[in-house]
This record gives sequence, structure tokens and C-alpha cells, in this order.
Amino acid sequence: MARAGLTVDRLIAAAADLADEAGFENVTLSALARRFGVKDASLYSHVRGLEDLRTRLALHAGGELIDRIAMAVAGRAGKDALTAFAGAYRAYALEHPGRYAATQIRIDQSLIADSPATRRTADITYGMLRAYGLDEPDLTDAVRLLRSTFHGYCALESTGGFGAARDVQASWAKAVDALHLALTHWPRETKNDD
Repeated sequence: MARAGLTVDRLIAAAADLADEAGFENVTLSALARRFGVKDASLYSHVRGLEDLRTRLALHAGGELIDRIAMAVAGRAGKDALTAFAGAYRAYALEHPGRYAATQIRIDQSLIADSPATRRTADITYGMLRAYGLDEPDLTDAVRLLRSTFHGYCALESTGGFGAARDVQASWAKAVDALHLALTHWPRETKNDD
């Protein structure tokens, strides 16, 4: 029988806190069970195993991240929206390193398709990029550029990877300016009418 008060939501919230404190790679069923003072087996009435737990954590953290981004970009367009989006992304990644790491894992595509947070992420991101006049396949290419730039910068910053005396925030602002210029002058995919 499951311990009274132990729910999937409480487990995921505790896993998120554990990820931020100890690192995403240290989120295990045993570590989580210790937090609740139960045996590992008690968790199996709420999650199917470690992969299920980490997937739920990734979806939870992705929802938190897009909620923060949505609040930041509301009512904005163009460069203002891009700057707000980038700032919210970076703040979340630096404030919640374990949760952010969870958002980077590969998740089964069927689970992604059923996730309201994933759909909301696509709507907000693609909506921001459409203001730059982009359509497919350029939208997908632009999303990949933004994600790789934001992720790479945050990964390097969080590990102290920028050693030059230049202020990290100033470099971030320049990176966002450069992304705005790239999006404004995007090399459009040409269609052959042959």
C-alpha cells in the first residue's frame, strides 16, 4: 500500500528539488525514497521506474520553463520578444540547473505529442519566430539555432566556461543582438517551381 500523502505530483516536485540540489544524474528512485522515508518499492505505485520518473520530471521542468518564457514574452514582438524569451530561458537554466538538465533529455515522441507543455512551447516559440516572417522549413532551422545558442551559452556559463574578463551579461546581450540580426536577415529557403 502506498504511504499516505505520497502522490505523483509530490514525487515529481521532490525529484525536481533533488535535481537542482544534487544534479539531474543523481535523481534516482532510491534517493527519492530516502527523502520520503519509504522503501524504493513504495514508489512503484506512482511511477513505473527511473525512466518514467525522469521523463515526468523533464515534462514538469519543460512546463515550468515555458510558463516563465510565456510571462516574459506576453505582449512583445520582434527583438523585444526575442530578448525576453532569451532572458527567461537563461534565468531558468541558471537558477534551476538540475531541472534544466532534465529538459535536455530525449523523450519518446508519443509522450511529447501528448504534452500540453510541449505544444505550448511550440506555439510560443514558433509564434515569436513568425513575427520575423519565417515559415517552414525556416522555422525549424531557426528554432534549432536558438536552442543550440541558448543551451550552449548556458551550459558554458554554468560551468564557469567563460574565462575572459569581458562581462558575461554583455556577451549574452551581443549574442541576442546577433540572433535578432540573423532572424531579420534570414536566408530564406528557395522553392523550385519546375
